[in-house]
Amino acid sequence: MILGVIPARGGSKGIPRKNIKMIAGKPLIAWTIEAAQEATLLDRFVVSTEDEEIEQISKERGAEVIKRPTELATDEASTLSVLQHTLSLVDADAIVLLQPTSPIRNKGRIDACIKEYQQKRADNLATGFICKYMEYGTCNQRRQDIEGFFHNDGNVCIISSGLIKSGKIFGGDTARVIITREENAQIDDDFDFWVMEHILMKRIKEARQNAEAKIS
Repeated sequence: MILGVIPARGGSKGIPRKNIKMIAGKPLIAWTIEAAQEATLLDRFVVSTEDEEIEQISKERGAEVIKRPTELATDEASTLSVLQHTLSLVDADAIVLLQPTSPIRNKGRIDACIKEYQQKRADNLATGFICKYMEYGTCNQRRQDIEGFFHNDGNVCIISSGLIKSGKIFGGDTARVIITREENAQIDDDFDFWVMEHILMKRIKEARQNAEAKIS
């Protein structure tokens, strides 16, 4: 079974109540719930939270909720520990980790990542981009000449249950999927939130215009 997991704790130092803060007309977590609902290759998906309000909003949006212990909702709690807790309650062959702080996923993105993971028989998969940032003073190449490295953007991560149960997130066979710049965007602070809302509103406007053009 392929299990989607949306981790959403109540606490957030950067942006208070971030996971349910309204953005482009919806609670932030709603964007990821809708993406999971659209995916046809997820056998099941759950929201993992300790927070009652997040639980209520998630259920109202049609998501199944797993209550996690409060000790797994602190700043010190690891994603691995949250996934291990989820697997202790729901058995699965692999987990598709979907972070609410990456609300932009193109249509079919989750399914495409699952297909890639299965076809390559990988231990784990991550979406991301080629990062060419270098520490100042360490490189005098033109940006276009820098080879760069793959950076995981947190949009879609797939991890085999065997890895998680053994206490690991990364295995020896890792698949990588480069996605669009808009999908790369993550929310960590207020500025990111502002940027993300403008991107989402732009996409909503474009979708509406495309729909109107088809009708006319």
